[in-house]
Amino acid sequence: MSDLSDVIPRPRRTTSGAGGFFELGPATEVVAGDGTERTARWLRAEVGAATGLPLALGTGTGDAVTLSLDGALGPEGYRLDVEPTGVRLAGGDPAGLFWGAQTLRQLLGPDAFRRAPLPGRRWRLPAIRIEDAPRFGWRGLMLDVARHFMPKEGVLRYLDLMAAHKLNVLHFHLTDDQGWRIEIKRHPRLTEVGSWRSRTKFGHRASPLWEDKPHGGHYTQDDIREIVAYAAERHITVVPEIDVPGHSQAAIAAYPELGNTDVVDTGALSVWDTWGVSPNVLAPTDHTLRFYEGVFEEVLELFPSEFIHIGGDECPKEQWRRSATAQARIEELALADEDELQSWFIQHFDTWLAERGRRLIGWDEILEGGLAKGAAVSSWRGYAGGIAAARAGHDVVMCPEQQVYLDHRQHAGEDEPVPIGFVRTLEDVYRFEPVPAELTSHEAEHVIGTQANVWTEVMENQQRVDYQTFPRLAAFAEVSWSTLPAPGERDFDAFERRMAAHYRRLDALGVAYRPPGGPLPWQRRPGVLGRPIDGPPPNK
Repeated sequence: MSDLSDVIPRPRRTTSGAGGFFELGPATEVVAGDGTERTARWLRAEVGAATGLPLALGTGTGDAVTLSLDGALGPEGYRLDVEPTGVRLAGGDPAGLFWGAQTLRQLLGPDAFRRAPLPGRRWRLPAIRIEDAPRFGWRGLMLDVARHFMPKEGVLRYLDLMAAHKLNVLHFHLTDDQGWRIEIKRHPRLTEVGSWRSRTKFGHRASPLWEDKPHGGHYTQDDIREIVAYAAERHITVVPEIDVPGHSQAAIAAYPELGNTDVVDTGALSVWDTWGVSPNVLAPTDHTLRFYEGVFEEVLELFPSEFIHIGGDECPKEQWRRSATAQARIEELALADEDELQSWFIQHFDTWLAERGRRLIGWDEILEGGLAKGAAVSSWRGYAGGIAAARAGHDVVMCPEQQVYLDHRQHAGEDEPVPIGFVRTLEDVYRFEPVPAELTSHEAEHVIGTQANVWTEVMENQQRVDYQTFPRLAAFAEVSWSTLPAPGERDFDAFERRMAAHYRRLDALGVAYRPPGGPLPWQRRPGVLGRPIDGPPPNK
């Protein structure tokens, strides 16, 4: 049984009961009302495995955990009542009920996060009432599987970790210069060629070190269907990202005609083996548009999400400046320059997606040269892009790199593995504020949420991803879920005390997080060059 104050993210309202507890035992039933089937299935599978209890479906004649829906609780809200006679969990909708089940699991103690029961454990819930609902509707994690491929089992594991933290959007970064990770049946070379590179830079792109073996992999369409279904069971939406018109060298390596063939020998290109921003970008031709429309047709069939992410970031314009084909397109469309050519490219897919009932979202570079109508913005280069987009009436997901890029280092110590960027400690992430003070209350309504981004250039395996992501994702989860005071007024000491219990949950889940005292010997990467940036990050 956990302390009432251990729950992460912090609930909106907690009231201690009259005393005592409810103990789950062999006779405890799960009573599932209409619309609660997913949560009942999850409770019986996950909590049942950890406790060794059958948690049989029943009618509530004896000890019971009773599940129901109550629309008055609002979207994703829940109410958990624990009394010595039983447990009542109500959700404002099925998602809220599921988040309430996550809280119930935390209250059972860290061993409730194991896959099999430990001997001699008793499963007690403290008498309590919790009333809770999230601050933001988009509480996301961006997972980059293009730079280093994460096998399907690892993605499913991260969906479980997201669910445990009440995060509800997986931004799935599937394509980049260094790899194409999703099967497209009408264009098989995207994975036959584009999903493998011959070697990999080890460390920052200035590092002299290489891993001289092929790296790659991809998800079949059935893998994707499984990932999307697994996420849906956990009330997580998967938003795919297919990068255009930059970050596309893997696609060009597979289909050279997609590149700027009049200025570079695209047939000689391979999947990029280093990091940074490749100069090889898509050609602004009708053939390229038709090709990617075919890609997106298959993507839409696989992903039912409202939003489709099209990247739109870091698109060097030099090849377009030198390309007669690109310059002719600029003249034909009466565009001012290459920035407007990129906007034309983005707007084409904004219209194309809108005609199919979807919404485009892209990185804040899509603001350059004119923001596509109806598009939403992932604000990554600080807050400025998000502020501009919100003031123009566009929805925004705040993910400024200086604050919530989890590939940035966690400490200034020399033992940090491959140190990248600014120091962003657990406390720094806890004091992150997604809504800039410059926005009016009306403008702030366009900040639909926030997400933490995990770029994997220097994360070669699951353990490295764990180290960079945790424990900071727990702090981010509280920022995105809970209604907290202003950053300077947040009680980080109290959060750190709650983390003492949360570390034991992460241990039970097998998460290779960064320990509070610094990296363990096997977590270090001595001699591998990073790119640390000194001083405090800009907060703009």
